[in-house]
Parts: sequence; structure tokens; C-alpha cells
Amino acid sequence: LFLAVCAVGIGGTFQYGYNVSIINAPTQHIHKFLNETWTSRYHKGLNPHLLTFLWSVIASIFSLGGLCGALMGGSMAIRLGRKGALLMNNLIAILASILMGLSYPTGLFELLIAGRFLIGINSGIGFCVQPLYIGEIAPKHLRGGLAMGTSIFLTGGILTGQIIGLRELLGGEKYWPLLLSSSCFPAFAQLLFLPWFPESPRYLLIDRGDELSCAKALKRFHGSSEYRREMEDIQRESSVLDGEKPKKPWQLFTDRSVRWQLITVIVMTIGQQLSGINAIYFYATYIFEAAGISAEKIPYVTLGTGACECLTALSCGLLIDYVGRRYLIIGGYLLMTLWCTVLTFSLTYQDLYSWMPYVSMMSIFAFILSFGLGPGGITNTLIAELFVQSSRPAAYMIGGTLSWISFFTIGMLFPFIVNGLKQYCFLVFLLECSFVAAFIFLVIPETKNKSFLEIKKDFHKLNFGRST
Repeated sequence: LFLAVCAVGIGGTFQYGYNVSIINAPTQHIHKFLNETWTSRYHKGLNPHLLTFLWSVIASIFSLGGLCGALMGGSMAIRLGRKGALLMNNLIAILASILMGLSYPTGLFELLIAGRFLIGINSGIGFCVQPLYIGEIAPKHLRGGLAMGTSIFLTGGILTGQIIGLRELLGGEKYWPLLLSSSCFPAFAQLLFLPWFPESPRYLLIDRGDELSCAKALKRFHGSSEYRREMEDIQRESSVLDGEKPKKPWQLFTDRSVRWQLITVIVMTIGQQLSGINAIYFYATYIFEAAGISAEKIPYVTLGTGACECLTALSCGLLIDYVGRRYLIIGGYLLMTLWCTVLTFSLTYQDLYSWMPYVSMMSIFAFILSFGLGPGGITNTLIAELFVQSSRPAAYMIGGTLSWISFFTIGMLFPFIVNGLKQYCFLVFLLECSFVAAFIFLVIPETKNKSFLEIKKDFHKLNFGRST
């Protein structure tokens, strides 16, 4: 099971985290490349506004690709299987790497845009299909910890990208095309290791009706003595669904039996993106400078934020099946509310007291730790648990689509929010974190150690009222 999670994660959410992270290091070098290419092509300098626009397209087209990938991921998982979809997805990553690697030697910045769009599609599909596969292969007593593999590989990708993007490695002027095309290595690793593992047993039995292959896969994942209980659980779910075909995303919106599960996915997905984590990273450089850290050393301090996220994802993976989902996610949002308050005060009085920048710095790391311990890790885990087999791929398509739209929107609007509200922008995030914590407390039941049918039964009262 552990090796299967690693094989799935390296070409899944690792790619997402890695490609979000590596684009920051070569910003100045890409600006120079755009200027030189434009000058050699049109024999005149590139207008600064057009340069900003081209750079924005290169940076943000990744989100648009992610959105397309999220819309494709569920359908691919149904047609090709969870494992088949992930393997096919690596071909997109390899093509994207080739295009980005060729952009500099050919002098075609359009290849860079196309490559970023394709790697976005790869990340969107991986972000959708990886937690689907892990959620379906895990026994219920380990489901939370294994599902945290999604978050662990995502934060591991961010940290790896930050390290490889240092100027001493591939972040220098000579090597930035290699840095952007290095996404092919995780893709090759997954193509090498994932074929050794079976397809999702739930997919094999419920979607394909292949009981023999399902039993074989369960024996591989759970052992010859333990697989029968899980087999019985899948058979019960299969008989309840009674040959029901996988649903399309729009069908979930009209299905009363999943109404509150769907509302939960919408609130938690948008809540995760709008929680203020992007604001924290935006403010990090400014706060580190105010604390007296030199500009040359800031990239190394930023590695600390990446290490923080990675550490909390690992901690959450160890705690989730003991503490439960509800306590961790509510606690995470409440702690983030507290640190938003502290940050607002510390940034307001930053210039009055010499020690105040250090309070801001501590709050940044504490906020990241709180995010990783709750919303950052558990949101994807819960989406896998709230739906039965026929609705799960569609739920991930909806969750993924909302996540990428929110990611793109916050990227576009955030600079205006910060410029308008300054440090008081954290009051907006404070209210948002409080609202999501209250919603989870009032609506979401604990899912620890429960089968998918038991969780569906818990939501039945909410969806149909107490009388039914």
C-alpha cells in the first residue's frame, strides 16, 4: 500500500506542487528571454506592459490547463481506469517538458506558453485521479493516513521545486530551460513504477464487474488473510448501487441524496483556496526583509516555509486516523483565524517596535503549520470519503474545477485586495476561516473508520430530513 501511494504520488500531486514552485526562480531570466526574442524577431524592444502581459500569460496559463485537466480527469478515470488515466497522463507531462525545453534554443516563447498549459492539464488530471485511486485502495482504518499521500507529495513537490530552483542548482541563467523541462523525470518515474501495481479493486468490481481481478488486487494490497472483509464491503456497495452507471457532474447537482455532500465539497474547496495561504506567501518576502534578512538569503528562508508545509502534511498523515478528520480540520481553521488576528496587529505596528517583525515571522510559520495540519491535508481526503463509487469521479471533477477557478481568481484579484486593504486583508481571511470552521462543525459528521455506505447513511438525515 505504501509503495503504491509513492508510485501514484510521484507523477500525481508532486507534479502540481513542483510546477507551481519552479516558475518563481527563473522569473528574471524568462523576462530577459522574452525581450531578446522579441527584439530579434521584430527589431524593436518589447513594451514593458506587453512584457508584463506575456509573463502573466506564462504564469497563469498553468491554472487554465489545470482547470481543463480537472474537467477531463473524472472521465479519464471512468474510461481508462484510475491507474490507466495516471499512466496516460504522464505522456502529457513528457510532451510539456519537451516544448518548454525547446523554447529557448528555438527562440519561440510560444512553446513555453504551450508547455505550461500542458503541464497544467497534467497537474489537473493528477490532482483529480490520484486521491480517487488512493481512497479506493485503502482499508477504512488506514484510509485517512494513506489519502494524506496526496498532500505529502504536493508539499514535497513544492519543497523540491524550491530547492532545485536555487541559483546554485538549476535557478541560474544558463539552466532555467532545464529547470522547466525537469518535469519529465517524475513522469518517467511513474511510468516505470506504477505498472507493477494493480488497478483500484473498487473500480474493477463495481465499474467493470470483474470479481476475480478485484480479489487478486485486494490480496496484493491487503494481504491474503485480511482482504475478505474489504471484499465484502465492496460487494455490499456494489449490490446497493445495483449496476448504477458513474454519474456526470451535472447529475450530482440534481441528485437530492448527495445535496449536502456536494455543498460540503463546494464550501471546503473554495474555503481552502481563499483561506489566506496565498496572502501569507505574498507577504512572506516583505516580512522577512523587515526582520532584517538580506534579499540574497530570502530564498533560503522561503525554503523553511516549504519545509513547514511538508512537515505538517507528514504530521497530519500520522494523526488523521487517530484524532479524526473533524477535529483536525476545525482546529486548523480556528488556529488560522487566530494567526490572521496576530498578523493584522503585528503588521499594523511593524514600524513602532523593533521586535514586531519577528512576531510577524513567527505568525507566518504558525499559519502555514495550521493550514497543513487541517485544510491543506484533509480537504481532498474528505471528498473521497463523502461519496459512493458512482458519484466519486464526478465529485472530484467538481472539486477540482472549483479549486482551479478559485486558484486562478485569487491569483488575479489578490494584488488588488492587498493594495486596497494592506495588512487588513487578513481580516477578510479571518472571517472566511471562521465561517468554514463553523460550517464543518455544524454539518460534517466524523468519517474515521467508517465505510462509504455508513458515511452515506450519516448524510441521509441531512439530505432528506429527520422523518425519513
